[in-house]
Amino acid sequence: MRASLRSDLKEMLAEQFDYRELLYQMTLRDLLLRYKQTVMGFGWAIFMPLVNTAVFSVIFTRVAPLPTPVPYPLFAFCGLWAWNFFASTLRFSVSSLTSNTNLVAKVYFPREIFPFSAVLVGVVDFVVSATVLVAMMVWYGIVPGISILWLPVVIAVHIAFTAGVALIVSMANLFYRDVKYLFEVAITVWMFATSVVYPMDRIDGRLGAVLALNPMTPIIDAYRNVLLLGEAPTPAFAAAALLSVVVLTVGWLVFHRAEFSFAENV
Repeated sequence: MRASLRSDLKEMLAEQFDYRELLYQMTLRDLLLRYKQTVMGFGWAIFMPLVNTAVFSVIFTRVAPLPTPVPYPLFAFCGLWAWNFFASTLRFSVSSLTSNTNLVAKVYFPREIFPFSAVLVGVVDFVVSATVLVAMMVWYGIVPGISILWLPVVIAVHIAFTAGVALIVSMANLFYRDVKYLFEVAITVWMFATSVVYPMDRIDGRLGAVLALNPMTPIIDAYRNVLLLGEAPTPAFAAAALLSVVVLTVGWLVFHRAEFSFAENV
């Protein structure tokens, strides 16, 4: 069994290397399609987190003041910046196979290119919106310390977890078309079960213990730690990193073994 797993992993990685140019072209195509005929273009990657930050800032600084370790607008934008990459990537991934039925049914190439291209498009938006986070850090006088060296690790874990979930939801939606409708409910609930706009340590008791199992919370908290607080990620981040590797590996293996039946379900 181990030999079979190693063989599958080698095959998957080799295919991605062989079809890297196709992945690049798919990503470029999706980028152009996403912002085609829009006035703001990449500005939407900046505009939506800013609007959400403004709304939550009014709520949690005026209506129901909430103590945070850094100014609340910066706290909220950092969380929304990281969350929007995860959520928007999954929104495009969930229909990435069903919206390309002709290619899925008629041409052979590794089908994981579709969700992976959605992840790469999300990375572009993530980088663009990071400029606003940098500007806000300058405005509030936040200077990252040596802990910023953890940032590549945090980003890698974030991308790995997102890619693993993207593979799973795209495949699930191909077999069960209800998934794309349930997804919107699930992603909304998931956001409020994550420390996106409020510190999760404010919730205790049984609910707090359940929410502590959410892997996105230590990932988002890790961004705040290394960028805003000058601290290393918490031990919970190590567990989230391990889970991310497992989700990506298992999700990719299941996707790879099921892709030969995709044509029958498009």
